[in-house]
Amino acid sequence: MAVREAAAGLPGPGRDEEAALLFESAHYRHESRWLLPVSPRCCLACALELLPEPGVSLVRKKHVLSGFRDALMKHASLVVQLVAQDQKVCIHFISMLFGLLCNVEDGSITDLCIEVLIQLTTQLKLEQTIHCLLDECHKELCSMPSMRGSLATLTLLGKLVDAVPALADKLVMEHGDLMEHLLRGLVYPNEGVQASVCYLYGKLYSSPVAAEMLLGHFREKLCPLFLSTMDGAHTKELQINCLGLLKQLLKYDLFMSMLMNKSALVESAESVEGPPGETPLPLVLKKLLLSRDETLQVASAQCITAVLVHSPAKHALAFIHADIPEFLFEHLSSSSEVLVWSCYNCLILLAEEPLFFSKCHTVYGIESVVRSLQESLRMNNTELHKQGLLLFAEILTRQPEEIKLFTSSAMCRDAGRALREAVSSPVLEVAAEALKAISAFLRKDHQSALPVLYKELQALVKAMLSRCADLSQTPLNWRPLGHASNRNSERAILRRGKFLLNTLEGFRNACRLAMEFQREPSAQENPFTAPSAEKEDTLEAFSEFLLSACDSLCIPMVMRYWEQATHPAVMEVFLSVLHSLFVIVPHMKEKFSKKLAASSFIRLALELKARFCSGLSHSALNQVCSSFLYYMCISLLSAPEKTGPPSQEELSAVSELLQHGLPQISSRGPESLALLSDRQYVEEAARQRQYCILLLFYLAYIHEDRFVSKTKLFMAVQSFLLSLQDQGERPPLLVFRASVCLLATCQDKDGTLDEAVVGAIRKFLEDTPDLHRVYTHHPLLLRLFLLHPELMRRFGHRVLELWFSWEESSCEELDGVPSAGQPTLPASVAALFHILRSSPSILLILLDLICSSPVDIARRVLIVLKTFLRRNEDVQVGGLIRGHFLMILQHLLMEHGSSPSGASGNLPLLLNLLSLVQLRNESEQELDSMAMNLLHQVSKLCGTCSPADSDILQPSFNFLYCSLHQTTLGSQRRAAAVLLSSTALIELLEKMLALTWAEEGSPRTGLLCSAWLLTASFSAQQHKGSLQVHQTLSVELDQVLKALSVLKRKAALLSALQQNFSSALVALLPSGAQSPPAPEDTVLAPLGTSQVLSLVIGLQNLLVQKDPLLSHACVGCLEALLDYVHARSPHVALHVACQPWNRFLMFTLLEAGENSFFKPEILRLMTLFVRFQSSSILSQEVGHVLQGAASTDLSTLPGSTLQALHGFFLQVQSMGLLTDHSVAQTLQASLESLSPRASLAQPALQDMLYPFSHLGALACTWSPRPREAVASCFRAERRSVYSPVLLRQAGVSENN
Repeated sequence: MAVREAAAGLPGPGRDEEAALLFESAHYRHESRWLLPVSPRCCLACALELLPEPGVSLVRKKHVLSGFRDALMKHASLVVQLVAQDQKVCIHFISMLFGLLCNVEDGSITDLCIEVLIQLTTQLKLEQTIHCLLDECHKELCSMPSMRGSLATLTLLGKLVDAVPALADKLVMEHGDLMEHLLRGLVYPNEGVQASVCYLYGKLYSSPVAAEMLLGHFREKLCPLFLSTMDGAHTKELQINCLGLLKQLLKYDLFMSMLMNKSALVESAESVEGPPGETPLPLVLKKLLLSRDETLQVASAQCITAVLVHSPAKHALAFIHADIPEFLFEHLSSSSEVLVWSCYNCLILLAEEPLFFSKCHTVYGIESVVRSLQESLRMNNTELHKQGLLLFAEILTRQPEEIKLFTSSAMCRDAGRALREAVSSPVLEVAAEALKAISAFLRKDHQSALPVLYKELQALVKAMLSRCADLSQTPLNWRPLGHASNRNSERAILRRGKFLLNTLEGFRNACRLAMEFQREPSAQENPFTAPSAEKEDTLEAFSEFLLSACDSLCIPMVMRYWEQATHPAVMEVFLSVLHSLFVIVPHMKEKFSKKLAASSFIRLALELKARFCSGLSHSALNQVCSSFLYYMCISLLSAPEKTGPPSQEELSAVSELLQHGLPQISSRGPESLALLSDRQYVEEAARQRQYCILLLFYLAYIHEDRFVSKTKLFMAVQSFLLSLQDQGERPPLLVFRASVCLLATCQDKDGTLDEAVVGAIRKFLEDTPDLHRVYTHHPLLLRLFLLHPELMRRFGHRVLELWFSWEESSCEELDGVPSAGQPTLPASVAALFHILRSSPSILLILLDLICSSPVDIARRVLIVLKTFLRRNEDVQVGGLIRGHFLMILQHLLMEHGSSPSGASGNLPLLLNLLSLVQLRNESEQELDSMAMNLLHQVSKLCGTCSPADSDILQPSFNFLYCSLHQTTLGSQRRAAAVLLSSTALIELLEKMLALTWAEEGSPRTGLLCSAWLLTASFSAQQHKGSLQVHQTLSVELDQVLKALSVLKRKAALLSALQQNFSSALVALLPSGAQSPPAPEDTVLAPLGTSQVLSLVIGLQNLLVQKDPLLSHACVGCLEALLDYVHARSPHVALHVACQPWNRFLMFTLLEAGENSFFKPEILRLMTLFVRFQSSSILSQEVGHVLQGAASTDLSTLPGSTLQALHGFFLQVQSMGLLTDHSVAQTLQASLESLSPRASLAQPALQDMLYPFSHLGALACTWSPRPREAVASCFRAERRSVYSPVLLRQAGVSENN
């Protein structure tokens, strides 16, 4: 009643549905415990009565089964409780369901029965129910006369074993005779039954225990039957179940061997189909692979893979002979990721068989692989990416060299681009697989299709390196030791190391590819490039890219990883890459080697050898390190920076030495120093190691890689040299050069070598054919030789000569510096200057170098000496140099007295230096006997020269002029007497003066000017001292006057016309035939009145230009001219001084500005006019000058202005023109207080302009033109004669 009430309480539609689940005629009798308390309200008792009832329709039964299945699915635990209340009821229910399954032919009901039985069995988990069900199945199968109705039972068994895998063993052990019934079903002509049998077999063979028990059954009965069934299958269901069974069988070696042995193919192509009635497994799988069903294609490929996994070498041939690879390649174009992935796996295994390549399957399928790889990279399936790249790498790696894989450059390009895209993948595993493929791709036979696409290869290599660089720059999160995150970081470092290793292997293959193509003329560049086009896609450009990429990417990546971890394999590949680059880019190997050495790569290689290569461990790394060091050392030694290249013989000796010695070195720095310091008897092998170690230290040190203590290395090298001396051995020249260089660079600043070591060095050097073979250009080496007297005496000259041969750029830099400039010195020159200051005697060696060295070397020495003397005026070396030069000059004159120009090409340089030394002397210094002797020798040298010997005469004239003027008055007199006594010199000057009119503008113009200046100086000294004249000079007066008015430069008037025209030295001669002079001109002879007026007008014109230097010269000339005229004809002098245009001249000069009369030249000109009583010229100007001077602070005026003002005041005072006595007294007091300063000051206008070259050049940078020099020779002597001095004026304009 409770059940009926519960059913009555349901709503309408729901009530009808659930009422259909109940057997109404009997339900009222059933207890409520058999009713499911939740929806759907199934009643187990009703089901037990309704389902076997023949009067109930199949639709009703189907509905009940469906409701019970839904209840099991929704409320499994409640249904299990419901069924398990009574075990007998439970077994009865299962038996009833099985009976319904066997008796009903409706497929839908059968499926529901099977589903309910499987769910009940698995949910109940009762042995009795399982045994009951198995027994029922066994009875059913055994009782069947044929397999016609066995489909449902077989299906139930298959799904039951699938749901409860343990039943497979039980079924085989307890119901073994069922296997015979299964064989019957397999041959039954119903593919549904066959499919069920295959499914059940598949589940049975999935259990290893059951499979082992069924081994005999399979060998004897099932194997051939199964192959024929699978071959004849037409329905998809049977085909799939057959493949499922096959996959289970292929898990076991024995079953797989049976299948393949049964399917063994005849090797010949004619018998590939096998015996009649039998189809081998490869052909069966090929048939399924060719089907249009994707599921079958995938399963077939997986089965082929399962066979090959066991032994590709044994079974791949059968599949290759069946042409299966061809169809696998075709399936790579499928859009199914699973199928493509399965084909990838299968092809990877087939690639292990050489026949796979020899039958050209890869040539046929490579395009499909590349295209498939390109398509798969657009998907997100990383496993697919990895498998595709793995297949590509296998094909590229195993492809025989004689079979070209890529038949065109386009295919190579597509493959390279696919790999470039793959290696750029953000997934590390994909990029790692791509690296392996790239390594295999960079093979010569893969890139031999012309033209070689170097740009594509370059892009591929760059992408590979960039991906690795990105990974290496990813920061790591380091935590305290033992932290989980720290362990993750360690694993990340290991992954990076592996990735870096693969990258380096790919880069090494790229380098090897470039090396191999160097031997292929056709691969040097694209042969299809137009001749006029720029050729960028060339092997040379690719090689240079590899070098650049290694420098910018590889080296930083490896060194960054080296700081985190040490991986010998990584360093081995890395050093082999560096080694190959020496060969790939030979024209860059020197620069590359220097950069590596400067980046501590010698230290790196030695550390690797010491850490990993002791004994016999890591022999490959040891060999790579040794080869790398060998090539780098040979490159550095072959083209050293600061020393001459070694001979081929020396290089061969060192090459052999390094080849034998480097592999034996595996010691750290301290151990290597100890070996180098060993003073005991050293065996030959140990000596070779010493040589190698010393060369490595030397190359590291000269490239600033100082990884051992400088002091310890210094002591070790000394011990090494003494050991060589003790054993009487001579080291190779390159080794000895390295030793000397290390001693020089490691020596303390104030330290010195032991005498024994110095003696050993001297002995080794004496046995050296030429010092340049062991010379290294370094300031410290120069210091080593020059500060040890024993070495300096023996080798100082040659060492300095070699030093200057390397200093061309430094000397040119110094040569371009103006005399007054003080720029920073080059480091090498500064070091030499420091040595010269500490040991001035070295200057004598430099003087010898100027005399004996080639001209270019001597010129550099002179430049350096000039700079040194200019910068170090406190170093007194004049006597030292003059004495040595005197000896040199006497020797030259003794040997080449008649022809000094042939004595030495460097004699002009010596004379130039002598002039510079003389110029450094202070004024008012007495000339000693050496100076007088030197003066005599130079004048004697000049007397032996001709005017054409300008290179000797110019510096000689410079020296004579300096000697004559930079001394005391007494010495001037003696020096002038010596020079005037040289008739040969005077004759030379006369010849040169005669050339003035013919050679204006010629290269010898400067020398002619010097001759005029020297003549003027001689004339002045002769006039002052009334010296004896042994030889006179004759000059044509008209030519002199013409030169003064025509030649361009006007600054020569600095010294013009200030010598007495009746000089005892210079005789003025009339030019050619002239008319008799007028009576008034006789007293002015050799001048005439017209000539005097012409000179005055010309000087006035020059004064108007208001150039200070030119104005000063003009005033001096006017003074000299008027003095000369006044002495012979006072009225002519007064006439000239009182001309009206003189006042206009004064107005013009005074317009220059306020207080312009405080210029020395104007004051002197006014003094001249006052002297000659030119009152009309100076009416009010005298008073203005005196008043302005009285109101001015005279202490602020220059000395030359004070001197001119003092002369003006005295002249005005003597002429009685002082009208304002207070002004006069004030001015007089001021002048008297400043008189010492005025008397000591040089005149503002020097009386001579001397063409001495500035200190940075050998030739004159500026010298006066002949007119200036001519004028200097004819200055009239004033009452107070100024002592001639050298005027160092460099700023005279061209127009002056």
